[in-house]
Amino acid sequence: MGFKETFKALAEPVRREILELLAKHDMSAGEIVDSFDLTGATISYHLSVLSKAGLVDHYKEKNNIYYVLNTSVVEEGLLFFSNLLETSKESKNEAEIIKES
Repeated sequence: MGFKETFKALAEPVRREILELLAKHDMSAGEIVDSFDLTGATISYHLSVLSKAGLVDHYKEKNNIYYVLNTSVVEEGLLFFSNLLETSKESKNEAEIIKES
């Protein structure tokens, strides 16, 4: 799993909507399907992409498969962007100091 797979998974609006649903609570595959006007096979494909990207995990309970948001991957992405912003701010501040000299 890497950022390439994560960004590819996030590029699709339906997958982002699935993540928003899972941020609220774990959901069975059937509950996720019921939230969209798409076929079960289509949702299954999107869940597979999200799983391969590490954005969702799943567990089985009785006859249902439940999906859960993998917050560690989300946190890793947020940390990356936070560090990127901080580095950018520091570089801009250094550039301003050099200009003023």
